Amino acid sequence: MIDTPDARAALRRLKRVALYVLLAAIIIAAWGIFTRVHSRAALKREAQQSAVPMVLVITPKHTDAGDELVLPGDVQAFTDAPIYARTSGYLKRWYADIGKHVKSGELLAEIETPEVDAQYRQAKADLATADANNHLSQTTAQRFQDLRKTGLVAQQDVDNAVGDAEAKKAQSESAQQNLQRLEQLQGFNRITAPFEGVVTARRVDVGALVTQGSTTGQELFHMSSTNRLRVYVQVPQAYASWIKPGMSADLTTVDRPELRHPAKVVSTAGSINTTTRTLLTELDAENPNGELLPGAYAQVHLPLPAGLKTWRLPSNALLFRADGLHVATVDADNKVHLNTVTIGRDYGAVVEILSGVEGQDRVILNPPDSILAGAVVRVRPDQP
Repeated sequence: MIDTPDARAALRRLKRVALYVLLAAIIIAAWGIFTRVHSRAALKREAQQSAVPMVLVITPKHTDAGDELVLPGDVQAFTDAPIYARTSGYLKRWYADIGKHVKSGELLAEIETPEVDAQYRQAKADLATADANNHLSQTTAQRFQDLRKTGLVAQQDVDNAVGDAEAKKAQSESAQQNLQRLEQLQGFNRITAPFEGVVTARRVDVGALVTQGSTTGQELFHMSSTNRLRVYVQVPQAYASWIKPGMSADLTTVDRPELRHPAKVVSTAGSINTTTRTLLTELDAENPNGELLPGAYAQVHLPLPAGLKTWRLPSNALLFRADGLHVATVDADNKVHLNTVTIGRDYGAVVEILSGVEGQDRVILNPPDSILAGAVVRVRPDQP
């Protein structure tokens, strides 16, 4: 190779170009490694963020519970009874139709009982025969006892006469009891009202065959006492401790919601129904004008303690767990807490919360069943 100044200059230029190329290659390789590491870290952060569930939260709405608890009630007659015949025969006449107000003991119908009448006449004849035989036996026994004192008859004859007299006396008493039984049975041909009330059904007409008893016989009338009514209401467990006998209440009906009927709590079941978690409560209401009808649907207005405050939440915020009812809340560190709550009235899409939440709580809507206390979540960016 010729060592000339031009050759040495060309060699130096070639070395500089090679150095530039090497530096460029190093820079390109370093940039590639940097961008790959940065992308991998970003992907890892995104994957970690995606693993944290995003939730929608809501704050409870503070409401005044009001001064009364309104619940559906079932109105029933204070006394309600079907009327059956105590004897068999044919209906001779009826005196009360549906809607008639009757007094206790008032005649409702009469039944023709020819067979019972014949048995009654036979029983009277049997009693007369038994009385005659008894009188003769008593006289004979007395005579034999008098003759025994004189020694004209044997003791055996006296014993026979006394025994016969006792037997005839028992036969006479039996005939008397049989006659009284038939007299009572004859009295059953008059169907009377067992209490004061209204005839709500008449299921028999003149000439119909009437059979004795409620097992095989037909119901003749149905009666209800409406001057006083019973009202049954299911009180939620959350309010059960406030319901006491003697508490005053009001009733309203759908046909006249502006009219309030006074009522009073008389008793409770004393235990919570395990299926409905409610307390069966009975109220009595006076109904002298007949404005309330048995079988009607009524709204029962029960007073609540003054100043009772409650919260309201959407029903889809509730979690049903084996240990009770909960809501899931999110704290400042975006960690989940499960709060046990007590619900009051259920309004369908919204429920009343008596305890377990506060106004500042962030409650998760539609929480998954798998959510656990202490889990980390992300609140939607448009949420507080």
